[in-house]
Amino acid sequence: MNYVPNMANIARSEGDPKVLRSGPSSLGTSDQLAKVLGWFSIGLGLAELIAPSRITNALGMQGKEGLVRAYGAREIASGLLCLSPDKQAGLWSRVAGDGLDLATLLSGLRDDNPKRDNVALALMMVLGITLLDVAGAQGTTVRHRRHRGAQRLYHDRSGFPKGIQAAREAAKNFSPTKRAAPVLAHSAASGSEEPAFARSL
Repeated sequence: MNYVPNMANIARSEGDPKVLRSGPSSLGTSDQLAKVLGWFSIGLGLAELIAPSRITNALGMQGKEGLVRAYGAREIASGLLCLSPDKQAGLWSRVAGDGLDLATLLSGLRDDNPKRDNVALALMMVLGITLLDVAGAQGTTVRHRRHRGAQRLYHDRSGFPKGIQAAREAAKNFSPTKRAAPVLAHSAASGSEEPAFARSL
């Protein structure tokens, strides 16, 4: 069972086409990155919702479990957007979320925090993820803007699938007098002739 279309349709904007199945061949590098970051965001969000106290204890930031849960819900929403046709919106929302994460982690670098080394490590990890989010958001936005703005040119198409010469030959061989006449059958009862298809009705 392919779960990606189901997840994508949850966050589908009104008017967007429904995703029936995924098409890997149509995905660019930025789209692939958006997919990976989307699943990562959902996984991280679930961890923050399920075990916020473990995260705050590891960072020496007890008392902020409610904030961690809120960030978890935000991560899941961003992840769903990243897996939807509005993936650029999902990636930019992740970039904004990264800014909130960095600001929150910076508050944990206080001198009286015994877990400040863990906070510094978390900061480096979030910075790395932020770079990926920015790269993915920019790449996806540019790619889809180019795709929407591209003009389709048909100057090399004639409108004749088999070529102009084949169309001319078909026109020569066509005669309006060669129309199929209805097959007449004799009615034994009335002695009149009527179309065979009429008698079969």
